[in-house]
Amino acid sequence: MAFSFSTRLTDLKKAENTVWDIIVIGGGITGAGILLDAQSRGLNAVLVEKEDFAWGTSSRSTKLIHGGLRYLKQMDIQLVREVGKERAIVHKNARNLVCPERMLLPIYSDGSLGWGLTSLGLKVYDWLAGVPKDEQRKMLSAEKTLLHEPLLKKDNLKGGGLYYEYRTDDARLTISVIKTACQQGAIALNHAEVKDFTYNKKGLIDGIKLIDHIHANQHTLRSKVVINAAGPWVDDVRSFQKNTTNRHLFLTKGIHIVVDQEKLPLKQSAYFDAVDQRMMFAIPRGNIVYIGTTDTPYNDNTNHPYPGHDDVDYILQSTLRMFPDYPIEKKDIQSTWSGLRPLIQQEGKGPSELSRRDEIFESKDGLLSIAGGKLTGYRKMAERIVNRAQRIIGKRLACQTQHLVLYGQGFDSTTDVQHLCHRVNAIINGPDFSGERLVHLYGHFTMDIIERAQAKSSNESKLSLSTLLQAELEYTIEHERVCSLSDFIIQRSGMLYFDRARIDQHQELLNNVMSAHTQGIPTQFKDAQEAHLQKAYQSVIAFR
Repeated sequence: MAFSFSTRLTDLKKAENTVWDIIVIGGGITGAGILLDAQSRGLNAVLVEKEDFAWGTSSRSTKLIHGGLRYLKQMDIQLVREVGKERAIVHKNARNLVCPERMLLPIYSDGSLGWGLTSLGLKVYDWLAGVPKDEQRKMLSAEKTLLHEPLLKKDNLKGGGLYYEYRTDDARLTISVIKTACQQGAIALNHAEVKDFTYNKKGLIDGIKLIDHIHANQHTLRSKVVINAAGPWVDDVRSFQKNTTNRHLFLTKGIHIVVDQEKLPLKQSAYFDAVDQRMMFAIPRGNIVYIGTTDTPYNDNTNHPYPGHDDVDYILQSTLRMFPDYPIEKKDIQSTWSGLRPLIQQEGKGPSELSRRDEIFESKDGLLSIAGGKLTGYRKMAERIVNRAQRIIGKRLACQTQHLVLYGQGFDSTTDVQHLCHRVNAIINGPDFSGERLVHLYGHFTMDIIERAQAKSSNESKLSLSTLLQAELEYTIEHERVCSLSDFIIQRSGMLYFDRARIDQHQELLNNVMSAHTQGIPTQFKDAQEAHLQKAYQSVIAFR
């Protein structure tokens, strides 16, 4: 499969010379899911994304494939059932990317959750989601709750509930879905922004006009159906229509902070009451812990949502309330990220009350738009809108994605994932290296990166971190359409959020490798990407 930076122009030319069944606008997890669903059914599909794949909300979530326990409190039974079952499907199809994560829910006499209702709620949650027996909830006494997590506040602690969610890397899940679609014949173009629609004689949309941001050229793509899956930018895309439609989205902002695990040495993940009795996650990941999230209305620049001091104070106060012996200050924050939820506007409801259900809008000119929903439910969202698109196209092909293992992510069990981690660690044999990171990000393609690094090294049994990093960057350029350092640092590797020190240490190496493998890129695009990366850096270090 040729999905590299070097084949991008060839794909763009092919996209322009083909009449597609479906054009998908938006390279987040929703658009990626639609691309794979359509292509795997036998429809010809192409995806265009104005920035990089997963550049928006799909790299800025809580990074959990979870069943939405809090939606049970809102009595949204159908949503809990659907996303609960989807957890198992997404896990089965990408076991290295979607891993079981035991979650502790502490219960306090002065908290928002009572013992009886929590026990019943978790039991109903397990039943609705079809949770396997070994992952079903367990209720704990106060003493056993503290054994699981000694850092918890002890005053008024009544006990806790243990249940399972699934941890993921949202951007890696998105790129894996896109790669699977491209393996089956789809085309996906990043840094290609839609600027307008084209129309047939009946006044129906039959294509898009876009600009290739890398080479500053304009192109026209034709299709039978255009699907708008642009997330927070859905209404922006709809504004290109001849008959401007009313806005439907209500954007809310969710932020997360990252601290060194020494500052908050959690033994396991926790789901706890925030200061306003919303719920918040604290999740260990390697040598860091990330904490979030907020849920506040957002009306500012959708391209660069930054955390405000009020957002950060809210998380710090909530964390201090739950873990009083380990106060975190702003100077302790290593990084942050902010994502926007494209929720459906509902009169009289606040941000946390708005439904997380997805909704499809069909315009008179034929444009299909989809918004709302959750990371967990991306596959079902794709199935629903492709079903709708097929009615327009005049085909009835069945959805194939329920049992479709993602490209390079085929593992029979989590034990198989662990075996590959051990194998990689044995090959590297370095005290500062953990094979888990690469395996969880790249699956079986980890061995491609290792072999590439070995070919560059004089000592195959002890590879340096710089050699591994160079091999990882080269792999993503050649196999994951990385077009700029920003693409790699943020979306492909996640290093901006979780390993900033590594970026600082190897900045010159990264720049040199990127330049050597992307020769011929116009200066204008390079400057724009550098500016974007600097804005991302500023967001990360704003609270140090």
